[in-house]
Amino acid sequence: MHTHILPANLPRWSEKFGYGDFIHLEHHRQGFARMMQGDRFFREINENCWHPELRIEEYAKFGTQVQVVCTIPVMFSYWARPHDCLEVSKFLNDDLAELCVKYPKNYVALATVPMQDTDLAIQELERCKAIGLKGIQIGSNINDLNLSEDRFFPIFEACEKLNLAVMVHPWNMMGSANMTKYWLPWLVGMPAETSRAACSLIFSGVLERLPKLRVNLSHASGSFLATIGRVEHGFNCRPDLVAIDNPINPRDYLGRFWVDSITHDARMLEYVLEMVGSKRVSLGSDYPFPLGDLEIGKYIEDMNLPEDTVKDIFYRSTLEWLDMKEEDFL
Repeated sequence: MHTHILPANLPRWSEKFGYGDFIHLEHHRQGFARMMQGDRFFREINENCWHPELRIEEYAKFGTQVQVVCTIPVMFSYWARPHDCLEVSKFLNDDLAELCVKYPKNYVALATVPMQDTDLAIQELERCKAIGLKGIQIGSNINDLNLSEDRFFPIFEACEKLNLAVMVHPWNMMGSANMTKYWLPWLVGMPAETSRAACSLIFSGVLERLPKLRVNLSHASGSFLATIGRVEHGFNCRPDLVAIDNPINPRDYLGRFWVDSITHDARMLEYVLEMVGSKRVSLGSDYPFPLGDLEIGKYIEDMNLPEDTVKDIFYRSTLEWLDMKEEDFL
């Protein structure tokens, strides 16, 4: 339920819009492409980042039929002018919708929307619902604004009303400029970002006011579940700072949201299962990127978990999160 994909070709949005470091692809050698951020090299990707049949073949090696796909967070373009971001979002979402139509038994898609403009975001949400997408992927912050900001609440409200799932993905990591060495934004910043998002959604009362909103926190909630004791203690000892918008203990929300299984550590996954229960842990991989779980679910199969727990992780919890049925893929 957590994989990333791109169209094989991207417009040169920087040239079209006349500003910004929008991503485009340079297919410089067979089977590979450079992701270019304006004129700067961002990352080299393999064709399994855009080749749907190859992805299906690679997944089959791990007994996996269905992939929930979404764009790469660098494509969010929240920093862009809202209507330009909307154009980028529509291009990406249309490609995802076409993929799901062509391979309905193999792909489910999450949209991206211009979160920096509430009205445009809701407009695109409604369109994405109409073309068959099952939810959205959003960043852990929007141009450094926390998800607790009032301007984002109508977007979450629309997701609940439209029955669209939400996946929160870390991006624009706090402190990145001060920890460029050792890949620390990905190793330290990303877990913190997901906890930042979780705390923002809980403390602001978003999850309380929208009880039917189905939120999935990627990378097993980052550092949130691992530090829930500290978060709860802060809530209890300084309610004047923490409990100003929602008087309910953050621990009470465990089991109210989903997390993916990307812990890279069996003992940590056991802890996550203890905290939220198997019906709220969904199989994630972050495929096709190397920091992901590219031997999809193998370490879970090696953990000797109860059969029902494994089935919950491998598909039941994802189906519930997306409000889909097993029969949809048979």
